[in-house]
Amino acid sequence: MNVQQELHKTSGFKNLQLLASQVVEGYISGMHKSPFHGFSAEFAEHRIYNPGESTRHIDWKLYARTDKLYTKRYDEETNLRCHLIVDNSPSMHYPKTKNQEIGSLNKIGFTALAAASVMNLLKKQRDAVGLSIYANEYEYYAPEKGSERHHNMLLDQLSRISSEKPSGQTTDTYKYLHEIAENIKRRSLIFLFTDMFQSDRHEDDLFEALRHLKYNKHDVVLFHTYDSNTEVNFDFSNKPTRYTDVETGAYINLYADNVREEYQKAVKEYFEKLRVRCGQNKIKYMPVDIQQNFDVVMTTFLLERQLFR
Repeated sequence: MNVQQELHKTSGFKNLQLLASQVVEGYISGMHKSPFHGFSAEFAEHRIYNPGESTRHIDWKLYARTDKLYTKRYDEETNLRCHLIVDNSPSMHYPKTKNQEIGSLNKIGFTALAAASVMNLLKKQRDAVGLSIYANEYEYYAPEKGSERHHNMLLDQLSRISSEKPSGQTTDTYKYLHEIAENIKRRSLIFLFTDMFQSDRHEDDLFEALRHLKYNKHDVVLFHTYDSNTEVNFDFSNKPTRYTDVETGAYINLYADNVREEYQKAVKEYFEKLRVRCGQNKIKYMPVDIQQNFDVVMTTFLLERQLFR
């Protein structure tokens, strides 16, 4: 047994696929007008049902009107290929949580469930999905496919990272984005989930890598995941506390009240800077608070899919 690895483990999702289905169903039912209007596999035509065929696509409403069995034939050609990129660096495993469940998700848990929910929508559409995971190395790559086996394989990877915190130091996101860009050959919709924690000196390198991702006319959406309670509002008690960088181990001792106002100002400026730079590079920037629900991710996906040409 790897003791160090066991120490880094948390309790992962019991059934990520089921939870993702519940997220999607809850989102859809909460809409006054379903975003699935015009968002389904392309219906081609009716044809007479032949005994022995699957009853899955029988049009029962048409049967009620005509007393004859017809099936709907769909055009299963997909126009969309989607590649999900997940930052699995140590900072994404903040804040600490014993169980990955709605109401107590850390950043990697939120990301894994959000990605699985997007996969659920893609599966409904017979669209192809691929996955890349990076931390201190390019951990995992799977090209875009649409089979049931492929989906289950990706769900296994998302479940794995939600329960295993990687060891190591800082993550140079830009290095792995270049590698990922080289792997995605055909035009795709690319979703990058990251908390954007990296050295200031690599900021230009990061946006150069993001521009590389847009090569071949890919559409890129950056989901900036964060915990609003502590990472934005700095909502800590005002007692002498040691704050430790989860990646480098560097620490500082201070009273929260002494720095909260300046900290919040700096974070606000950083978010705005990211938004502007993404806009300049035609990358959609979407801040995603893990204390909120998944509506931002779901709505963004539906809109981007409709715009993808």
